Amino acid sequence: MDSSIKKNITGIHHITALAGNTQDNVDFYTGVLGLRMIKKTVNFDDPGVYHLYYADGQGTPGSVLTFFPYEGIRKGTRGNGQVSTTSFSVPLESLAYWEQRFRRFGVQFDNVRERFGSEVFMAFQDKEGLGLELVFNDRDTRMPWADGPVPPSYAIRGFYGAEVLAAAFDKSAKLLTGKMDHTLVAQDGNRFRFATADSPGSYVDLLDQPKKAFGHGGYGTVHHIAFRTPGSDTQAQVREFIQRHGLHPTPVIDRQYFQSVYFREPGGVLYEIATDGPGFTVDEEMQSLGESLMLPPQYEGRRDHIEAILPEIHLDIKSYI
Repeated sequence: MDSSIKKNITGIHHITALAGNTQDNVDFYTGVLGLRMIKKTVNFDDPGVYHLYYADGQGTPGSVLTFFPYEGIRKGTRGNGQVSTTSFSVPLESLAYWEQRFRRFGVQFDNVRERFGSEVFMAFQDKEGLGLELVFNDRDTRMPWADGPVPPSYAIRGFYGAEVLAAAFDKSAKLLTGKMDHTLVAQDGNRFRFATADSPGSYVDLLDQPKKAFGHGGYGTVHHIAFRTPGSDTQAQVREFIQRHGLHPTPVIDRQYFQSVYFREPGGVLYEIATDGPGFTVDEEMQSLGESLMLPPQYEGRRDHIEAILPEIHLDIKSYI
C-alpha cells in the first residue's frame, strides 16, 4: 500500500459502546486497562447520560474508546450489523504481564491464539461482556499514557483494529475499498482484513457470515465505529460519495471535539466519519483532561440539573497499580 497517496480516510478515529454501570466502566478502563479518561461529558443527543472518553495520554485519534453508560439498560447481544470486537495494540513482550494482570483483577480471558500466520492475540471481555482483544506486536511506534497504572513498557498504544460482522459482505467490502480508501491486505478463512495503511490503528476485519443473526443493542455492545478524516474538505468528499451511493448520510454534526457524519453501511453497522480536529483541548488543558464535567454550550444553562441526575464518578487508579 502506498501511504504517500493523500487519503480521505486515514484509519479508525474512535469506537463508541454502550454500558450499564457507570462506575464499573470507569474502574475497568482507567484501572484495569490503564487508559486515561480524557473527557467526561454528556451524550449530546441525550444529556441525562454521560459520554465518557478513554484514550492515550493526549486523546489521539485511533486510541479513543467511548461509552454511553445507561444505568439499568438491558444486556445486548452480539451479531451481524455490529462491531463485535475492539482490538488494542500492546507490545509483544507484554503478554505475561497482561495474563498476570487479568488474573489479579478477575478478568475473563481466552488462551493466546494466532491468526494470519503470525498475529498473536488474546480475547477477553469487560465486566459487561464487551468483546475486546489485546494484539501483541512490535510494529506500533505510538506512545502510551505514561502516568497511568500500567507501566509504559506494557501499556496500550491505541487501537489495533476492529472486527465487523458483515451481513452483506460484498457490499460492505466495496464501500471500504471505494471512497473510504481501504485495501484488502489479508485473508484468513472468512476473515477479510482491510486497512488504510498496513499498521496498527488501521485494520478493519470483515467476517463474512451471512446466516448469523443480527445483534441487538444494549450494554456490552458497540454502538458505532468512527473513521478518521483529516478535515472538513475530506469529510465532504466522503459524504458526497456516500450520498451518491444511496446510503443517506446525516448532515455534518458538531460534536465539539470533532465534526461528524453518520450513516449505516450496507450490512447495518453504524459508521461515522469524524474529523481529526479540533481535538480534546478546546475546553480543557492537556494536563487536566477528563477531570471536570464538560458541557457543550447548548447545555451549559442546564448544568445544575444535569449534574444532579448524573451518577457520581470516582477515579481510583492507585488501587490498580
